[in-house]
Amino acid sequence: MLNVTENRFAHYPQQPHGGKLVDKVLTGEEREEALNKAKQLPAIIVDLEAIITLEMIATGVLSPNEGFMNEVDYKSVLEKGRLSNGTVWPVPLSFAPSGSRNSEVIKSLTVGDEVALTDEDNGPVAILHIEDIFDYDKEYRASHLFGTTDRNHPGVDSIFRRMGNVALGGPIRLLRRVDWGPFEKLRLEPKDTWHEFYEVKKFRSTAGFITGANPLHRGHEYIHKNALEEIDGLLLQPLVEMAKKEYTRHEFRMLSYRAVLDTYYPKGRSILAPLRVTYIFAGPRETVLHALIMKNYGCTHALIGRDHAGIGDYYDKYASHSIFDQFKPEELGIEVRLFHEVFYCTRCDSPATEQSCPHDSQYRINISGTGIREMLRHGIMPPKEIVRPESARIAIQGVQPKGLDETDSSISPVGKTIKSMFPFYLERTRLGGRKRPAPLTVEELTNFDLEAANLDVRANADRIYREIFDEYSSMGDTNRNLQPEWVMDARESLHAQQQMVIDDLEEKVKQAPATASDEYMYQDKEEAERELDVAEKILQDIPKALRDDGFDYRTWNTMPYNRYR
Repeated sequence: MLNVTENRFAHYPQQPHGGKLVDKVLTGEEREEALNKAKQLPAIIVDLEAIITLEMIATGVLSPNEGFMNEVDYKSVLEKGRLSNGTVWPVPLSFAPSGSRNSEVIKSLTVGDEVALTDEDNGPVAILHIEDIFDYDKEYRASHLFGTTDRNHPGVDSIFRRMGNVALGGPIRLLRRVDWGPFEKLRLEPKDTWHEFYEVKKFRSTAGFITGANPLHRGHEYIHKNALEEIDGLLLQPLVEMAKKEYTRHEFRMLSYRAVLDTYYPKGRSILAPLRVTYIFAGPRETVLHALIMKNYGCTHALIGRDHAGIGDYYDKYASHSIFDQFKPEELGIEVRLFHEVFYCTRCDSPATEQSCPHDSQYRINISGTGIREMLRHGIMPPKEIVRPESARIAIQGVQPKGLDETDSSISPVGKTIKSMFPFYLERTRLGGRKRPAPLTVEELTNFDLEAANLDVRANADRIYREIFDEYSSMGDTNRNLQPEWVMDARESLHAQQQMVIDDLEEKVKQAPATASDEYMYQDKEEAERELDVAEKILQDIPKALRDDGFDYRTWNTMPYNRYR
């Protein structure tokens, strides 16, 4: 069935974007007839990225789009972030095949024709009904979509590398799904998640979270668990396509997710499903696209972190937040929850953001996805405060080691990793420690510094708050059985020993002459009195040995137990 809009959506807490969940997947006799027809049609060969996009369109991930855009919608999206009918849509779906063979086929086509879209083995994947043919201006697309025509931008480079000069627009019909290999068992399409959320689990709300090439870390977990405090369910969708070789392999990322979800997340409320998409590298526009994809999967809320879909320094770190100011909430149809950068504060002893933590960088461990990947590549398990060991242990198996140069240093400078993860290290000798005489520079940092910073964090990150608590509890526990006896014994010994020093100095003061006969060998009374004064102040500085009998004054209205209600 095509273009499905089922009555059941009216009873759900969410609706597909544009009011319908597109279904362009042919089945049964209809598929067999279309397969036979495709063999008779002119054929255009498409790459894997195009095949993935075809599948996203056909299964409703990109609803309400039913195919590739005509020129009017294409330009409207680029210039206004909307389809020509006003529906919010941030990224154009265009199809401009490259290659000499494809170009010859395109020259023979006219509006109203159908063309088979095939893989590199000439196997038919879809049929495109052509409703528009128009010139494809690569610089126009790049400048409007990315804000730059710089070929160093991966999205711009992809346009010039993959696209031809003529675009075809029109609806598609999918003939064959691509097998997802190791992810097939976890694969969920929109029709599956709507059913799972609102018919099986009876959720009233669901939050979506799309994440890129990094294993699950504590920043992700902070966002997820904030949402789970008030939202019924969570859909976690790690992207599993077109990642660079330097990233953690997708299979291991998914396994690391599963290990953490099994151990630290409430059962039955979190659903893990890989999202196979093509990276567009469109920064803030791609963030809006992800929110609409979450909506089409049935999510009522979209969880967006800092620099979502960011590309280097091309976009402001919070551009993925500010872009939502351009749209009214009712136009998006999904509640967007924006989260600031998450870090781990060792003084708070918890993950936090600038919105909730007052402490500065001397107590802070940053959660950088790039930094985490670099540490894994150096063979280092990141601190437990930023990556759960269940996640890191599996993820480290799925990343290739970092190469070293002739001095056994990283080929790629390690200083950026240290600065991104351990900002205290450049300014201070240790976590929460004294300032360095001169700050270290990124350029002078080596693998030894990366090891030193990690060892410092491992030893001291959980110690800071623990020792602060020990100080407070030593003064606060009225039940002294909780306090270590040896500490009280040591304090009593300190008091006794210092009192011995004072007693001895008091005798010395009594015997000291007003004027010493030799200032190098003997002391006069004034100097002896200064020594005594210092010793008495030291005694005042020594913490008291607080035992049960020292807390009687704190309770003055004790009632028998049986008097309490």
